Amino acid sequence: MYINCKGNLIDLSTPKVMGIINLTPDSFYDGGTYKDMDAVIAQVGSMLDEGATFIDMGAYSSRPGAANISIEEEEKRIIPVIREVLKHYPEALISVDTFRSHVAREAIYTGACMVNDISAGMLDSDMMSVVGELRVPYVLMHMRGTPQTMKQLTDYEDILKELTSYFSERLACARRHKINDLIIDPGFGFAKTTEQNFKLLKELRFFQFLEVPLLAGLSRKSMIYKTLEGNPQTSLNGTTALNMIALQNGASILRVHDVKEAIECIRLHNALG
Repeated sequence: MYINCKGNLIDLSTPKVMGIINLTPDSFYDGGTYKDMDAVIAQVGSMLDEGATFIDMGAYSSRPGAANISIEEEEKRIIPVIREVLKHYPEALISVDTFRSHVAREAIYTGACMVNDISAGMLDSDMMSVVGELRVPYVLMHMRGTPQTMKQLTDYEDILKELTSYFSERLACARRHKINDLIIDPGFGFAKTTEQNFKLLKELRFFQFLEVPLLAGLSRKSMIYKTLEGNPQTSLNGTTALNMIALQNGASILRVHDVKEAIECIRLHNALG
């Protein structure tokens, strides 16, 4: 499976790493870490050196119960950073983590090359048409409600059946809008209990019948630290363990805070043959 980023054909038959840069003061793990441009530039450089294929930048915290911010504030946080990062690393493949079409458009115009949407177009009816117009890869994640309400929306009769129906409909909608490069993300931690998250991870390979690449975003999430009775800061080892399970179950992209360890995980997975 290939996706086209700025004319670069990225082969996802070999798993790739997407490094996370949260430009927010309140993200669950690294909120407020990158308070100035130098810190962002240094972290992006480190992630690229360690082997990240993509850098995923977000300026709207999607942790449960996070505060809503305006489109203007989101753009103020992210657009200058994309511009500056690309001055230092012009070949960087930047994904913009947003559910707002206006932010997505401005980010792509500034030099980003992919849109990562936690709502798969459900929170902005213009998103699909904008991504289709921009002709960039699109990550569609599963979530119910909004970051403010999703914790109360975890009642599923059959979670695999519901996600199958959701992705089938969302992928069909994306294709109607001429979006060619599509990736799905089951949305670990988004409107799901710890038990449901582990069920999805165990059954991740089931979604391969949709014939699109799978992204796994497990990095330092509560399903890890609640199970291990720790916190996000102590969850790197658990993240690596679950990333290996995700790879064995068909993940093509690992979205992580810790690139070096994810790259090592992929190398060991590849060595298994």
